[in-house]
Amino acid sequence: MTDSLDPADPRDLTPADIVPADSAPADGAPVNFVPIEHVSVLPDEAIAGLVDREAHPGGHYLDCTAGAGGHSRRILEADPEARVTAIDRDAQALATARANLTEFGDRVAYWQGNFADFPYADRAGEFAGIFADLGVSSGQLDLVERGFSFRSEAPLDMRMDRSQEFSAEDIVNHWNETDLANAIYEYGEERLSRRIAREIVAKRPLQSTTQLAETIARSVPKSYRYGRIHPATRTFQALRIAVNGELDSLETWIDRAPIALEPAGRIGAISFHSLEDRIVKHRFRASDALKVLTKKPIVAGREECDRNPRARSAKMRFALRIADES
Repeated sequence: MTDSLDPADPRDLTPADIVPADSAPADGAPVNFVPIEHVSVLPDEAIAGLVDREAHPGGHYLDCTAGAGGHSRRILEADPEARVTAIDRDAQALATARANLTEFGDRVAYWQGNFADFPYADRAGEFAGIFADLGVSSGQLDLVERGFSFRSEAPLDMRMDRSQEFSAEDIVNHWNETDLANAIYEYGEERLSRRIAREIVAKRPLQSTTQLAETIARSVPKSYRYGRIHPATRTFQALRIAVNGELDSLETWIDRAPIALEPAGRIGAISFHSLEDRIVKHRFRASDALKVLTKKPIVAGREECDRNPRARSAKMRFALRIADES
């Protein structure tokens, strides 16, 4: 994911440009294209852990969360013979990646969809490395109309794939109080989930992100309201995870993806909260196909954290594909 844009005008891109020829474009693909800007987290460490030119010269890599194309670019620059297949479920993000990676021509292919649904079994043993930068990108947060942030007024959306019908509005205004509280507690690790859910149900229908954030703030004690983070932070995380099925997708991805790795190929993931990191850690360890390479997660140094605050919570782990004994 990178900040620089290719000189080619990204507005010329169409939905058909960002999906393979045999895949129909999503109904929610962008028409008036606005590029997503994003700074990659742990870029040098990611490439050091993923790309092994001696073991896999000219390897094929799978960037499962391409975003603006920053990690894909790093892979292509690290090995001039490498190829990348870039995946993103967000058509707007994938269009940005395509615009940013134009200079690499046919060394890059694009696939729009949930990385859990990629046909890994059909591509068995093909990839030298598979990588995912999890969660929502800073670029998506900055696009007000997407509804990921509570800092600006926007519809209750939070869909990464805008062709999907189910949105945050469905959860906020239609789930019963118990299910809503459970989601906020499980996905947001929010200890005041029941108070928050009760207030949301009492004040609905809610129409905007700011209206929801104000409702959450009113439901918690003053000491909590003026704490280190905004009182709506964990609830918004929970809603986003629930809308996009992020944790289920992550578990499925780790179960399915290793079959697509070459022997000694590497799989890596950057997580940004404990729920993701816990899944990556335990699923890597439990897989019969993988050998864990990072007993402790790789974290960003002080200089990167000062430059990019999002890096402070990042944890990166890698595992290696074990050769079949048969």
